[in-house]
Amino acid sequence: MGDDDGTAGADAPAATRTLSPRPRTAVLGAGHTGPVIARVALAAGYPVSIAASGDPANIALITEVLAPGAQARWAPDAVADAGIVVLAIPLHRFPDLDPALLAGKLVVDTMNYWPPVDGVQELFDDPRHGSSEMVQRRLARSTVVKTLNHIGYHDLEDDRRPAGAPDRRALGVAGDDPAAVGTVADLIERVGYDAVRLDSLRAGRLLQPGGPVFGVPLGRTEFTRALARTHHTDRGSS
Repeated sequence: MGDDDGTAGADAPAATRTLSPRPRTAVLGAGHTGPVIARVALAAGYPVSIAASGDPANIALITEVLAPGAQARWAPDAVADAGIVVLAIPLHRFPDLDPALLAGKLVVDTMNYWPPVDGVQELFDDPRHGSSEMVQRRLARSTVVKTLNHIGYHDLEDDRRPAGAPDRRALGVAGDDPAAVGTVADLIERVGYDAVRLDSLRAGRLLQPGGPVFGVPLGRTEFTRALARTHHTDRGSS
């Protein structure tokens, strides 16, 4: 596995992007997933803002109760001073998001394409490309990293473990920019998971619904093997 096959690379370079060790994180979305991500990021020492599509006063109580310590802000304000922006919105709302809002930002895509839930979305209904590849195509001036889509929001808090714990779960982190992947992998590690780096958004299709690790609690070794096994099976049948 490596740069030429697009699969997981546990020894990928560490992040070199000029960010603080724990950059401010803006979570866009205050539904089921957003507050949980905000909560675990706060527990890992990251300053967090959370925003929805409207007035932050509308989510102030939700934020206070579900993510105490996070700041409810207007989306442009939350994004402006963030080093990491997490998209935790329903995928069918993504086409309404102004790409200019996220220009120049490191964007974490936690969304999944679920036609039975979201209906057929023309933007994502192309089997040649993964959903995060399409997100990157639309957010052409941003750097997109895919992660947190393959663990349920209800498990994200409960399944955290300290580094070195024998039952520590692995999560994949996929992207085309090694520095951005490294920054997000650091976040995943600090939250309480072993980060397995995939060296392209194309490889991130393995993290999608129907993929070998989607919704499956696996340690680093088993996680990496599952990705490699599926990747090589796909190559053999192509």
